Amino acid sequence: MSIKVANAPVNFGIYRADGAPLDADAMLGALAGAGYDGIDSGPIGYLGTGAELRERLARTGMGLAGGWVDLRYEDAGGFAADLAGLDAALAVFASVPVADGRFAPRPTLACPAHPARFARGDVPGLPGEAWAGFAARVQRAADRCRDHGLEPVFHHHLGTLVETPEEVERLLELTDVSLCLDTGHLWLAGGDPVTALREWGGRIRQVHLKDASREARDRVRAVGGDLAAAVAGGAFPALGAGEVDLAGALDGLGGYEGWLVVEQDVPGSGQDLGRALEDQRANRAWLHAHGL
Repeated sequence: MSIKVANAPVNFGIYRADGAPLDADAMLGALAGAGYDGIDSGPIGYLGTGAELRERLARTGMGLAGGWVDLRYEDAGGFAADLAGLDAALAVFASVPVADGRFAPRPTLACPAHPARFARGDVPGLPGEAWAGFAARVQRAADRCRDHGLEPVFHHHLGTLVETPEEVERLLELTDVSLCLDTGHLWLAGGDPVTALREWGGRIRQVHLKDASREARDRVRAVGGDLAAAVAGGAFPALGAGEVDLAGALDGLGGYEGWLVVEQDVPGSGQDLGRALEDQRANRAWLHAHGL
């Protein structure tokens, strides 16, 4: 099998390792029972580290798909300070044994949030002269991941310095980093995942499958809301309930091999955990109905 389906702690509003609203063992057991093959790490430490992490995954037969690490690529000093966090995450990912390299954890490199950029939608990104340094630091981070035996992927994301299709293309031109295609974030940034799979397919080494609603995004932006408000306002509905051509994206995967991570972000507080779990069961059923 060339594709395995993972889930993610963000689907339960888990953005911090401490004070999570759902116990890690309970989440993994429920997701394994729903038919998922693996899990994104979520915040480093939530699933444990070292032997605790390995034993927790083994109990449910779940693989580790990877996990998010943001670094301040636009700021040389900030980037240098952030490398310790990257190294800590890489140590966690590298500690998990993998029988098939196609399903090794992918360090998911990304930029920190840029709230003003999301809230207005017309705030410019990096100026042209800043791209060389930015890209060089992304390349350094990617090389550091490879030194640990891990293949990184860069995650474009709404409300950051790499969100639009043009920005993704610029980064791909200036580095050799692989890409994590997030169908929902690309759609909300004005892109089309089906086109992206056709044009960037050779660089895509992980897929975050996410539906999205531009209507919800625009409604939140109209009142100055941020990305968290968009999440709470329904910008990321269950698979098949939004505007993204997910069936077309699945058809476009072609020879893709690796993790397909289902994401449906929910707020970091006030979650309805029962509803969240039902959504993730429904998302897995939707994928079954579409051949996965």
